[in-house]
Amino acid sequence: MIIIMLGAPGAGKGTQSEILQETLQIVHVSSGDLLRDNIKRGTDLGKYANQYMEKGDLVPDKLIIEMILDRLQQPDAERGVLLDGFPRTGPQAQALDDALDLKGKRVSAALYIKVNQDTLIDRLSGRWICRASGHIYHEKFAPPRVPGVCDFDGSDLYQRDDDTREKAIKRLDVFHRETEPIIDYYRQQGVLCELDGDLPVEVVTEELLDCLR
Repeated sequence: MIIIMLGAPGAGKGTQSEILQETLQIVHVSSGDLLRDNIKRGTDLGKYANQYMEKGDLVPDKLIIEMILDRLQQPDAERGVLLDGFPRTGPQAQALDDALDLKGKRVSAALYIKVNQDTLIDRLSGRWICRASGHIYHEKFAPPRVPGVCDFDGSDLYQRDDDTREKAIKRLDVFHRETEPIIDYYRQQGVLCELDGDLPVEVVTEELLDCLR
């Protein structure tokens, strides 16, 4: 099985990927983790990718796909892989399909976790971090007892730039502009399964498994 996990930032892809990996005994492949692992191990692909990263350039899609194809050849990927973070655009999806086709493989399913925009913004924004020890709070879902103060050590809480409402909206705008076209791409191929990510985690998990069955 080659499964694509789709969804906006904050949709719960990471949570569901971990559950599916454990349940189905398949490999969870994050394109970012894969890239960092190749660089850390000093593989030829990693060295090549690092040349781009050191210059501040984007790593070419072709190189990411080569890493994915190489990962598919590893013994622990025999039962299948769950791709998270790639493809992100229509051209990447097409390029991945072309590369898989040359290997006699294809995407088995594209799982799209769809979540209401307001819910996504709430999930992505409002996180506060304890300055002393890194304890994490959320102003809506897990607030401290005293606003701005850590429950455990009394230190002040701060908010990273990425955790503001404005940054959350920008991240979602990028998703709608660049990644949403992939949803129609896989729908036309007949491999898309769309689920309501506003439902409880365990319900979403069961529906994801139903799709794959």
